[in-house]
Amino acid sequence: MKKLVVLIAAILTVCVAACTDEDIGSSIVDTKSVVVEDSTSFNLIGESVLSPRLQSRTITQLLGHIADAAYGDLSSGVVAQLMPTLAIDTLLVKPEYIDSCKLLLRVPVTNGFTGDSLVPMRLTVYRLNKQLPTPIYSDFDPEGYYDASDVLGEVAYSVAAAKQATDTQLSTAYREVAVPMPVELARELFTMYVKNKDIFATPRAFAERFPGLYISSTHGTGRVMNVYDTRLMTYYHRIVKTSAGKDSIAKATQTYAAVTPEVIVNNVLRLDLAQALDDAVIAGDAIVAAPAGYEVQVTFPAQLIVDAYKISTADALSAINTLELTIPVDEITNKSGIKPPTHLLMIKSHLKDKFIAADSLTNDKDSFYAEYDASKKCYVFDEMRDYIIDIIKNKGGVVSESDMMFTIMAVDVTKYTQSATYTSSAYEIVTKIAPSVARPSMARLRLDKAKIKIVYNKQILN
Repeated sequence: MKKLVVLIAAILTVCVAACTDEDIGSSIVDTKSVVVEDSTSFNLIGESVLSPRLQSRTITQLLGHIADAAYGDLSSGVVAQLMPTLAIDTLLVKPEYIDSCKLLLRVPVTNGFTGDSLVPMRLTVYRLNKQLPTPIYSDFDPEGYYDASDVLGEVAYSVAAAKQATDTQLSTAYREVAVPMPVELARELFTMYVKNKDIFATPRAFAERFPGLYISSTHGTGRVMNVYDTRLMTYYHRIVKTSAGKDSIAKATQTYAAVTPEVIVNNVLRLDLAQALDDAVIAGDAIVAAPAGYEVQVTFPAQLIVDAYKISTADALSAINTLELTIPVDEITNKSGIKPPTHLLMIKSHLKDKFIAADSLTNDKDSFYAEYDASKKCYVFDEMRDYIIDIIKNKGGVVSESDMMFTIMAVDVTKYTQSATYTSSAYEIVTKIAPSVARPSMARLRLDKAKIKIVYNKQILN
């Protein structure tokens, strides 16, 4: 509904007598500033398209297998290089003093998995024997990059039974799945470091000697888990002298290598979407599903917005306050607790691949993100003002096809909280936006009920 709201009447006057609130005298210039809110003139149209291949740009590792009649069948494994430690502890340590080795997979306690926490599953870890390609995509086939007979470790596990602890650096509670690894692996890395420390100086040098790991879900269905930290932990001892001169055993642990943002890590995804979702798309529904499922391509009515704004403000000074898009959501009923994506990215379609490859952040001109409001069941892209101003000021108000064609896709957004200087307040800073692989998600976007609202003020001379 279009509304005119009078904010203030600014009247410059010359008073020839005493003025009151009711009678402020004659005006030399009489102006009126009004706010215009237009939210009925614009419609959003779009359709779902398959996006079965994505470039993983996140450290998040999705592991497991889940099948749901409303969502589909999703399995996910991981191939990853490892970032070596710069310095291995060698003080009074010999290879034979290394006692054991484990691969530790840490899963957040909050939202760390989708599905049944009790179902028993098994994962198997293989040693890669070939360098991973770059760039690498979610449809990567690890066949030929590992030997199925070269198993480094495997473990049967359930999330509910996993050890729970707290990551003091991130103040995050996590559950830990520990995979026993051959002690010979840790001794091999120890010896490698002693002979040539340069191998541990860079991830590339290390990968040339140790290409990485393939972690596969090899048994069980009913859960996928979101691993945010993977590390190769070594347990060893040294023999030291006590104050009495006797030998004593001192135990220690050290991370020899870990999955970090600096190395190649890729989720090997296999998603067979449910027939119900495919049928909904054929019927015209705007379905978004992740990971590597459906995204939605929309045509944003920028030219209509610009034209309506220009007509309304033709004889007035004006300024745009806000432009926002609200998209209601229908949550899709399922038995596995699969929810709508936590965040959506809306980006000009021709810039999508470049945005992802460059690890870009939204600029509120070509790209925007919105967080799902579970209470209101909607996404609100509320920072689109610069987008429309750029078209008006820098493009003469002429909207090209590339300016109005957008892709809406599920993404994982990483943030941290920054305390404001000299105040007790805090604010969030976004550090990464990547295609969503943290968990399976799906939703029906109600484009037919989407609301585009522009708010601007104009000053009218009377």
